[in-house]
Amino acid sequence: MGGTHRNIKAIMKGAGVTTKSDGMCILQRVMGWEGSHLYQFVIGGIAYGDPGMVGEWDAENTRTVTLATLAWGEKSKLLYEYDFGDRWEHELLVEKILPLDEGKRYPVCLTGKRACPPEDCGGIWGYASFLEAIDDPEHPEHEEMVEWVGGAFDPEVFDLDEVNVELQRLTSSEVRRRPR
Repeated sequence: MGGTHRNIKAIMKGAGVTTKSDGMCILQRVMGWEGSHLYQFVIGGIAYGDPGMVGEWDAENTRTVTLATLAWGEKSKLLYEYDFGDRWEHELLVEKILPLDEGKRYPVCLTGKRACPPEDCGGIWGYASFLEAIDDPEHPEHEEMVEWVGGAFDPEVFDLDEVNVELQRLTSSEVRRRPR
């Protein structure tokens, strides 16, 4: 994530016909976020934004282009910005292009490292304060933050099985029905 020294990583495999709008839904599942904020992808200096807000800023509609049409090659990068208030910036890297396995359902997460910050924790600085509070039982906001996050939170844990269950719940029809 941009601006942090915490490398949060997930390696995904999926079909290149996915639209950027669907890609946002997939990223939200991997990150454990709800997808309730505005977002945009920036590729080659062109912004592709939330379809509901395209007319309000200079961006292309994420529904109009698939990831495959960008002719990505290995080592291609793009920027994914989510929640403009908290300013989460994620640099995404196409490490390798692999053939799809016959009969396998995509997308699938192959591996990951570290938990994603909780949604609405206040961006990079809020996340740092949140970690400080939950790590210190004597911190004045410790109990409030533990309750807010729903119990124990370990920033070093990535639950691959949970991510893949969420991705399997995300069928093509669910992506199309998602509010935009």
